[in-house]
Amino acid sequence: MTTTRKRHPRVALSTAHLLLPIALVAVCAAPARAQAPLPPWHQGISEERKQRAQSLFAEARELHRRMMLAEARAKYEEALAAWDHPELRLYLGRALRSIGLPLLAHENLRLSLRWGPGSLDPELEQEARAALRALVERELAAIEIRCDEPGAVVLLDGQPWFVGPGAERRMVMPGEHVITARKNGYFTVVKPVVALAGKEASGQLALSVDTVVTRQRWAAWIPWATLGAGAALGVAGGVLAWRAEADHRATQKRLQDICGSGCEPLALAAGGDSVLENRLAIGAFIAGGATVITGTVLLFMNRPQSTRTEDRGGVKVELRPAASPDAAWLSARFVF
Repeated sequence: MTTTRKRHPRVALSTAHLLLPIALVAVCAAPARAQAPLPPWHQGISEERKQRAQSLFAEARELHRRMMLAEARAKYEEALAAWDHPELRLYLGRALRSIGLPLLAHENLRLSLRWGPGSLDPELEQEARAALRALVERELAAIEIRCDEPGAVVLLDGQPWFVGPGAERRMVMPGEHVITARKNGYFTVVKPVVALAGKEASGQLALSVDTVVTRQRWAAWIPWATLGAGAALGVAGGVLAWRAEADHRATQKRLQDICGSGCEPLALAAGGDSVLENRLAIGAFIAGGATVITGTVLLFMNRPQSTRTEDRGGVKVELRPAASPDAAWLSARFVF
């Protein structure tokens, strides 16, 4: 036991550090202490739970000393279930980092500092901040995403993350991650993001409406107006043909009255005004027929066509300084 005390003096100190608040709370006779507000991690925790956590902490420290890290982790977590104490978070973070779980270590170290300065001894607080900084700069990456579409569900690697509008930032392991955004009536956005150690990939997701749009090549009246114009030309040609025939008959009658039966009948093309009217009628028939054909083709081509709206997206990369409460570094920010 003497050798153990010399090699690990901090074991006894840390145990005393956890026992000290319990002893202070137990001194109810001291009026000054009775009026002082309890730290947040003491509120609502019974003495029985505190004592259980202290006992589990002692077991975990011994396992940790013997480098039985998996067993120590289990004991730390059991102690935290009884009492979420900042120092327990710090020790669990140490064990997790030694095991090779930097993401879980970062989360516990962050939680050990969540109540601000004074929740840990100055030396332990300095250790926690240094460990956080080292994890952020060397072993972990960060992803920050913003989505302004109300009701859009954003997922990280297939797991629900947050619902828009809003922005979230999360520490992740370096490597490729997939950001997904979904909303009924919108195209699903799927963006692969490569997160690099010590850097932050950030960007904004925009969703496009997924719908079917019906369009025509021209205004609906254009084919019908063309058909109408062709029909009008046909009618005009018919009227001119009737006038030409009537004028021809009148001319024939005048010739018979003058010459009697000795005059030969004239052809329609040689009958005075009827010649021009006949030519105009033929031209009107040709133009009207062509116009009707054109109108029919336009009407066929102008049928409503349904198309799906286009999903638009883009990615750009920015390089700018990034800072956090625990570390500052230059990071490539992938904005998409």
